[in-house]
Amino acid sequence: MMRGAYQNPGTKRGSDMSNGSAMSPSPNFQDNDAKKIRMDSRNPSGVSRVVHIRQIPNEVTEAEIVQMGLPFGKVVNVLVLKGKNQAFLEMDDEMSATTMVNYFQSCPANLRGRQVFVQFSNHKELKTDSNHPGATSLTGLQGSPQSGQSLMGPNFQGGEKTVLRVIIDHMIYPVTLDVLNQIFSRAGQVLKIVTFTKLNTFQALIQFENADMAHQAKMNLSGQNIYNGCCTLRIEDSKLTNLNVKFNNDKSRDYTNPNLPTGDPALDAHNSLNMSGMGGMSQQGLMPLPSNLASSMGGMAGMGGMQGMGGMQGGMMGAAAGMRLPGQMAMNCVLLVSNLNEDEVTTDAIFTLFGVYGDVQRVKILYNKKDTALVQMSEPHQTQLAISHLDKVEVWGQQIRVTQSKHQTVQLPREDQSDAASLTKDYSNSPLHRFKKPGSKNCQNIYPPSATLHLSNIPATVEEEEIKEAFSETGATVVGFKFFAKDRKMALIQLGSVQDAIMSLLKMHNHQLAERTYLRVSFSKSTI
Repeated sequence: MMRGAYQNPGTKRGSDMSNGSAMSPSPNFQDNDAKKIRMDSRNPSGVSRVVHIRQIPNEVTEAEIVQMGLPFGKVVNVLVLKGKNQAFLEMDDEMSATTMVNYFQSCPANLRGRQVFVQFSNHKELKTDSNHPGATSLTGLQGSPQSGQSLMGPNFQGGEKTVLRVIIDHMIYPVTLDVLNQIFSRAGQVLKIVTFTKLNTFQALIQFENADMAHQAKMNLSGQNIYNGCCTLRIEDSKLTNLNVKFNNDKSRDYTNPNLPTGDPALDAHNSLNMSGMGGMSQQGLMPLPSNLASSMGGMAGMGGMQGMGGMQGGMMGAAAGMRLPGQMAMNCVLLVSNLNEDEVTTDAIFTLFGVYGDVQRVKILYNKKDTALVQMSEPHQTQLAISHLDKVEVWGQQIRVTQSKHQTVQLPREDQSDAASLTKDYSNSPLHRFKKPGSKNCQNIYPPSATLHLSNIPATVEEEEIKEAFSETGATVVGFKFFAKDRKMALIQLGSVQDAIMSLLKMHNHQLAERTYLRVSFSKSTI
């Protein structure tokens, strides 16, 4: 979602809270008269090397403030005024400061879960007293693998392990191997990556060149979001000391050996003809941001050198927007779904199943090939979610295939095509869209098909046995049922198999439980 120019709600742009040309750090710092943080004369142009950061949390550290500036260039000085919940960051040049301010006007920063506000300072230079406890001269600290270590103290010791285990929580948008490489390479040389799914959660093993780099990545990136508000990195040391990578593909990569096969003979033959001049370059380009996030980045898409926004929860992947290698298909919103059971499939059933992973706009079952359908989603990233979660899943006794379609839209039939009209349906105004409300909790609870279903919108008058009986009538075997302890409007129901759960979801989602109350059903990662 495009954001307008930055404004702090209810607060006018101040004068950096300074007292004339000399700035006292606050009563919390000692001896204001003897030890002052002096700022150069006022800056009439509005653009400055000094960036003013407001509403910082009380517990924030200098290291966290410095990290905000590192992706944009050299950081020269930092001043943290904890008593006033402010900080000042002096960049090496105005261009770096301008880039930083422009970025955070489009994508607000968060420190320790609190939104902070970034603007130019009214002063063009920070002059620090070397004895002042609130100021630190960083002498040109840059965004390098070693840049954060000076802030960690002289006794910093790297961990013993070079391999990290990375778990992605709240994975609303797809996270590719190349996205992980781009993010973690800021901490040091990434040698190998292996990705996999365990307990319905996307995970990765990442091997660094040495233990210090791995430790740096863990300290700086753990708890950060890849995309704004989602795809949270949970990082821990792995017990492994080396990764054995056999194939270079979208699941694993050995960056020290670019000549490994992909594991697909046809693709290997194709690459030998077409990729020979590209050296060790990855054939999978960076995945574009979801369109609503990409638009909020404004003109940031060309800033490939930023390598993401370490230390900030909002928008690490600004540099990834729109990048792809020559020959790579542009993403669109249309899916091709094949090997459907033509005796069972309906447009409504497809809408319900694919609606778990995005807002379905249109569904078209092909007139001359009724085991195949086109499904148009509202966003390109939703097509990727559907592919990753529904491809090769058994539905109506057949393993369906879900791939990207060459079509950009699903065309509605003409008025004279009455036969085709019954096979095509427009759902653009459906009230059953799960993701139309920005920030909806539905976005944080997207999981692949599983035997356990999450039920919500349950009326207080409906009992457990009524719900279990309704699911049994769909032909499914009910294994377990449990209301949420703190919210009886929600429950989990475990069925005999994944296929039972899929069929039950198709039949029970939007099932009327009471007057004007309809059940909401989705897949869960939990078991009972």
